[in-house]
Formats: sequence, structure tokens, C-alpha cells
Amino acid sequence: MGRYDYIMAGAGAAGLSLTYHLIQAGLGDRRILLIDQSPKTANDRTWCFWETGDGVYEPIVFRRWRQVAFYSEHFSRALDLDPYCYKMIRGADFYRFVDEALASRPNIARRFGTIERIEDHADGATVYVNGAAYHGEWVFNSIPPQIVGGNTDGGYHRLLQHFAGWVVVAPQPAFDPAAATLMDFRIAQQGECRFCYVLPFDERRALVEFTVFSARLLPRAEYDQQIKAYLRDFLRLPAYEIEHEEFGVIPMTDAPFETFPGRRVVNIGTAGGCAKPSTGYTFLRIQQQAQRIVHALQTTGRPRYCVSPFQRRFGLYDSVLLNILDTGRYPAPRVFGDLFARNPAPRVLSFLDESTHVFQELGVLASTYYPPFIAATLDVTLGRLWRRLVGQLRQNMH
Repeated sequence: MGRYDYIMAGAGAAGLSLTYHLIQAGLGDRRILLIDQSPKTANDRTWCFWETGDGVYEPIVFRRWRQVAFYSEHFSRALDLDPYCYKMIRGADFYRFVDEALASRPNIARRFGTIERIEDHADGATVYVNGAAYHGEWVFNSIPPQIVGGNTDGGYHRLLQHFAGWVVVAPQPAFDPAAATLMDFRIAQQGECRFCYVLPFDERRALVEFTVFSARLLPRAEYDQQIKAYLRDFLRLPAYEIEHEEFGVIPMTDAPFETFPGRRVVNIGTAGGCAKPSTGYTFLRIQQQAQRIVHALQTTGRPRYCVSPFQRRFGLYDSVLLNILDTGRYPAPRVFGDLFARNPAPRVLSFLDESTHVFQELGVLASTYYPPFIAATLDVTLGRLWRRLVGQLRQNMH
């Protein structure tokens, strides 16, 4: 049995980010094991996020946009993001960047195979991989539970963000590389929340993506049909080559994720609730969680950290928006259109990344159409009270 200080059960964005932050914080001399299904070398995904100034991974930011466009039948505008910048990192660049940081450290090992189970013990946890056992003082698990949409239990909202994207190459200049399209709701909604976005790399190349917020996935061919129609009808691009394709599914749910499911096991990344419930943005939240874990290890020797109860108010905002999207109380193009029409774009972004103060939040909430938001707030609040009551009754029965 191999023994380590830290084991990363899953070496994707979350596992690699935590390992990188450990190194940056001076904890890189620990015995660390990274376990994944296979080596990550392909450009299998992209991450987009907004931030001010330069971030940790600035050397590998592939493209940046200071302006984005929003389109709907009721409101369309070019949005100035300053002081924010919308950034994109490619998976292949991220994997290479972290690999280079780990290459000279003999105390960091890798194993490839299928993680069969994780056993929690008082003095550590054991990860079983293809029949072999590896023991760690702490195991950080980034393998999420099966992603399922629909209200399956407990009254929580369980939507999925599912998307397909093509990197297309036009035969002549067709894109403005200085401006991205953040959301284009002019496509048919089909009773759901559907939009396209465009991230131009240069005048001829761009990532064009079709995204849906709903409880169920679509037939695979429908995503391709929607992208083709958008290229034809809105981008007026009859001829192009497809350079790269991607597909993904992200949970959008207010159901609780267990960050600390055991005495020596910590869930990180999507498994640890890092996907923003109302938007699906995950990358920066992964970095924030990694920094909290590292700080806790430095100060206490244990990875447990606390989130301020006051910060949990953003969970209520997420639940309200999910309720509106799930029930169809108010059309999604109107919801997002109202936010960007009645607030400066930087204020909306600050609100979505949970960095606003209460008075700013009240201003954002006041810019919405009241009836559906009041109904959704009552629905969510009553649901929370009911779950708490039922939980208390069950506890008393046992």
C-alpha cells in the first residue's frame, strides 16, 4: 500500500488546481499522489470566467475580451465590462502549465486507472485503483456524483447546463476579435432557457456554442442542428470549416453538496459544490475553494474551512433564479435582459460572482420584474422551512 500526505482522487481542474496552490503556498514538499483515468493532454474543454486584473493563470489565458454583446428580442446592447475582463483558458494549456510546475518534484506521483472506491478511516483514507490500494492522510475527491436533472427529491431544483460548441474557421474575415457575444437569446426557446454565444479568436476563427438550461439533455444531433442554424441565420456564415468540437454537462442545482463527507475525505470541484448553481460557472470557484483549503492546512494542519453564514445569502439568490427558470414564471431572455438593461454590466458580474455588498444587491434585485421574483422567493423560502421541519421531525424520531 502506497502512503501519501495528500491524494487527489481525480486530476482534472479541481485536483490539479489544488495541487498547484499547495506548491505556490510552500506545501509542495508533501507526498502527493494524483490519480486519474488517463493522462490529460488533449484540449478536451475550455473554461471561461471574468475577473479584474491579472489572475493566477494569466500566462495561459488564451483570449481576453473587454466588451461583450447581449442579444434578445426585447433588449440588445454592447456591454463594457471594465474593470472586468472576460477570459478563456483552454484545457490543453492548463494541463501543460500545471504539469510543468510539477515536473521537477519527485515527491509528487501519478497513477492512472479507474477509481473503484474510497474508504474513510480515523487516521486517513484509502483509494482503490484497479485493485491497488493507496493510503492518504487526506483524500481530495473531485469525482462528482452522477449528474441527473429534474426534481428527484427534497424539492430542490435540479437543472442541467448542457452545451455543444464548434471552433469554426471562416474563409474570409467574419468576426470581431475585440468583442464576444455573451448571450444571444434570439433563437427559439422551446419552453426552455436557450442561447448561443460566440468567442472570437481572430477575424476568421471563433468558438460558437449552443447552451441549454433544462432538466433533460437533448438528442445529440439537435445540438449540431442548432449550431448550424445559428451560423447560417445570425452569423450569416454559409461556408466554414469545423476545427474542434466540444460537449459538456454542468449541474445547476441548489441541492446540497457534501464538502466534508468523511473524517479524512474532502470533496472538491463540482463534487464539492463549486459549480455556481444559477450560472454553472465553476473555474474561479474552484480556485477560491483551493485557496481556502490551503490556508486551512497552513494554519491548522487540517483542510476544513468555514464559509461565513452571511455569505450564504447568495445561495438564496441562486435558488430564486433556479425556481424561475425551472417553473417558467418569467422568460429567461427577460430575466437576463432586465439585469443587463437596468444595471451596469460590472455590477451584474459582481453580483453573479458574489462580491457585492447588500446595498448593491438590493439595487440589482430592485431592477427585476417583481411578481415572478416575489413568487419564487416565497416558494423557495417555504420549501426551505418545510425541509427543515421534516428534518427535525426525522431527527426526533430517531
